[in-house]
Amino acid sequence: MAGGSGTRFWPRSRTRTPKQLLPILGGRSMLAQTLARLKPLISRPRILVVTTRAQATAVRRELPGIELLVEPRSKNTAPAVALAALEIHRRDPTAVMAVLPADHAIREQSTFRADLRLAFDTAERSDALVTFGIEPTRLETGYGYIRPGAPLTGARGRIARVERFIEKPERPRAAALLREGGVLWNAGIFAWRVEAILAALRTHLPRVLRPLATAIGQGPRALAAAYRKLPAVSIDRGILERARGAVVLRARFGWSDVGSWAGLEPFWGTGDGSNAVRGRAVPVDSHGCVVDSPARLVALLGVDDLVVVDSPDAVLVCRKDRAQDVRVVVDELRRRGLRRYL
Repeated sequence: MAGGSGTRFWPRSRTRTPKQLLPILGGRSMLAQTLARLKPLISRPRILVVTTRAQATAVRRELPGIELLVEPRSKNTAPAVALAALEIHRRDPTAVMAVLPADHAIREQSTFRADLRLAFDTAERSDALVTFGIEPTRLETGYGYIRPGAPLTGARGRIARVERFIEKPERPRAAALLREGGVLWNAGIFAWRVEAILAALRTHLPRVLRPLATAIGQGPRALAAAYRKLPAVSIDRGILERARGAVVLRARFGWSDVGSWAGLEPFWGTGDGSNAVRGRAVPVDSHGCVVDSPARLVALLGVDDLVVVDSPDAVLVCRKDRAQDVRVVVDELRRRGLRRYL
C-alpha cells in the first residue's frame, strides 16, 4: 500500500513460550512466516525488524537483506515501537505504520491482508490508533480483552471505538466476560499514522520518547545510554489504554498467539477433537490432549485435556486450561533455586 510501512517484532523472550517454537509451524520459522504474509501489501524495502542485540545475528541469518533496528536491551514493546516510529518518521513523516508481532500464527493469509489494508485506510484518514480484535473461542487468561464501543462511521461495522481494555483477567473474570459477550481478544496487531503514534507517545510516554529522539542517529553508544534510562512498559499499557483515539478492527482471519503449549493444538491436531501430538505418543481412551515428545514415547490412558511436554531434563504435565500458567512453575523453580531447569 502506498505510504505504508511495516514494522515487525522478533518474539520477546517469555517464560511461557515453548523453546522449540520458531521452527515448528509449516516448515518455516514464525518470523519468516510473518514476513511472507505481508506480500504484496508491503514490499521488503519498507519492512523493519526490531530486535535486541542478543538476537540480531540469528535474525540476520534468518532474514538476509531485511533491515534491522537493534535495541541494546529489551524494554518491552513501547520503546521498540517508539524507536521504529522515530526511524520511519525520519524517512517519511506521512507514513502509516503497522506493528506485527512475529509469534502469531495466522490462517487465511489473503483475509489477513484485506483486514490490514482496511486498518491502513482507517489510520490514513484519521488519527485513530487501530488495534485488531479477535472473536474469543474459549476461556483464556493469557490474552487481554477489549470491549468495543460505538461503531466507526464508514467502516461497515467492522471497526468500533474502544470502550475499555481489560488486561489479562483471572479465570473468574474471564469466564464472566465470555458470559456477558461482546468482548474481543486483543491481538496486539496495530496500525497508525506514524505522526499519530508519536503524538500519543509525546503525550503519554515522554520519558520513553524524549531520550530515544535525542539518541537516534547518534550511534550505538548514545542509544545504549538512552535505553538504560527507559522504563520497561508495553505499548498497550503505556499508550492504547490511555489514548482517546483507540479503535478496534474485528478481524476475520484465524489467529493464535502461540504463547502456550495449548496454543499449538490447532497446528498439531487434526481438527476432529482428537489429540494433538508432535513426536511419539500412544493415547488410549484419551482426548483433547497436547503432547510434545520428540525423543521418548508418551502413553496416555484415560485422560482428557492435558498438556504433556517431555524435554531432556524435565517433564511438564498440566491441564490444558492452565497452560498459560506455566510461569507459576517457573517462579517456583526460581524460588527453590532450581534455575538449571529454566
